[in-house]
Amino acid sequence: MSRVFSLPDLGEGLTEAEIVTWHVAEGDHVVADQPLVSVETDKAVVEVPSPRSGRIARLLVREGEIVAVGQPLVEFEAEAAEAGDAGTVVGELPAREESAAPAGPRAAPAVRRLAQELGVELATLVGTGPGGVITREDVERAARERSRAPRGEPMRGVRRTMARNMERAHREVVPATVSDDADISAWRQGEDVTIRLVRAIAAGCRAEPALNAHYLRERDERILFEHIDLGIAVDTPDGLFVPVLRDVGNRDAEDLRRGLENMKRDVRARAIPPQELKGQTITLSNFGMFAGRYAQLVILPPQVAILGAGRIREELRPVEGRPEVRRILPLSLTFDHRAVMGGEAARFLRAVIEDLEKPA
Repeated sequence: MSRVFSLPDLGEGLTEAEIVTWHVAEGDHVVADQPLVSVETDKAVVEVPSPRSGRIARLLVREGEIVAVGQPLVEFEAEAAEAGDAGTVVGELPAREESAAPAGPRAAPAVRRLAQELGVELATLVGTGPGGVITREDVERAARERSRAPRGEPMRGVRRTMARNMERAHREVVPATVSDDADISAWRQGEDVTIRLVRAIAAGCRAEPALNAHYLRERDERILFEHIDLGIAVDTPDGLFVPVLRDVGNRDAEDLRRGLENMKRDVRARAIPPQELKGQTITLSNFGMFAGRYAQLVILPPQVAILGAGRIREELRPVEGRPEVRRILPLSLTFDHRAVMGGEAARFLRAVIEDLEKPA
């Protein structure tokens, strides 16, 4: 059995992952199926189990590194029988020859501990002590200089995937945006805004199916869907997730509410199955929960539309010739003008507003 274990195929067409946390250290003894390492893909954090029992000789990648499927992760120590036959294997070097590798930076143990505490890489320093030895002052000076310099933040996991998707959308989509307001003064106290928006999108898709569609640029083809699989943008510290609420046009409010809560819980725990992040036919962004009135939103192809809801506000408006304070929900509809005509977008938005303005 090979002593080197490589990153296995994680499925879903994924080709690489980021090392998040090692659960073992060099010298540890592990058993088969014990968690070795947690890795982050653009979908979730996954634990990779040990393929065998044995002692860890070397960890071949560090936390924060991105590794490709098939790239070595960890090396196990040779078992007794294997080690006994090492001399008969052509080209295999005894373990003691590893000591021929060049020594690392020269520094006293106390200086090494200080560098580790301050997060300074000794290999990046030029020692000013006798014979080039790295001193405490060298480490402290490097730490001060690093604290003053702006530090780059690598784009990892979900953020990196989001950046790539936004670049793709900018490159492929021809966006146009139309905005309007819904007067929601007739809503009951405590009305669930997201559920009302989901229901209104379903009404818009029934009135104008052209927006519940995919546009396949390579085939110059538009696919209209009867079912509505609604992507709902969820903001997290790790980046933007867009899980899918399936078949929203045929589910009642309570069922939709349970589905939303389950989705949000799984996203927060980074436990949402990868298949639940695929297949959106149209998307909702309720950005008004934070701030903002109108927006030019980004469509992720092959979808052709995304509806955004801004921050609810109170506004003085004429009602039957008299001024009244009304509750107003601003809406922004961005659509791909290659596949959707302006009239189709306007009819969709009108149907959304009419549904939102109903009492219940």
